[in-house]
Formats: sequence, C-alpha cells, structure tokens
Amino acid sequence: MKGPLYTCADENGCPQPFLCPLSRVIAGTAVRVKKLGASREVSRRLRELGLCEEQQIKLLTVRPNLICLVCNARLAISSQLAENILVEPLPSHSKIG
Repeated sequence: MKGPLYTCADENGCPQPFLCPLSRVIAGTAVRVKKLGASREVSRRLRELGLCEEQQIKLLTVRPNLICLVCNARLAISSQLAENILVEPLPSHSKIG
C-alpha cells in the first residue's frame, strides 16, 4: 500500500492519527463516523437521519456545504457541524451506499 488511505484537506493534518473532522476530509473519500461532538439535540437528530457512530459514509462535495452519502441518501450539513464529527478512513475498496 502506498501513502495514506485518504488525504486530509488541511495542510496541518488531523488532530489524531486516523481520526479527522469530517470538514477536513477531501471529497470522494469514504469514512466511518467515530464520534458526534455536536450538542445532544443535534447529535440525536443526526442519528435519526442515519449519521451515527460506526456508520460508513462517503463525502461527495465540500463547498459551500458538505454533502454526504448516508444510507443511499444524500445529506447536506454545514461545515461548522462537520467540524464536530470525527471520522476515520476506510480502505479505498470499501463500498458505501
């Protein structure tokens, strides 16, 4: 395997090895949600929409809002909210849907 499984969009890198805020992931990257750091109410709503811990998602676009493929549906979230969602990379051959 050559290089990292994905590239963080931030040149300073991610705060923890293999964990990165969703807002710093490059479009087209498949990731697994590890932690929802938003308020209790917002985190509950995200879980209701399918964006929960251990869920595999794919980041489709990053500007101006982030659009993610979650459970075969597209979900748009703000970059501020995405900053509070920690994710880990998935191998490039992982199928997301």
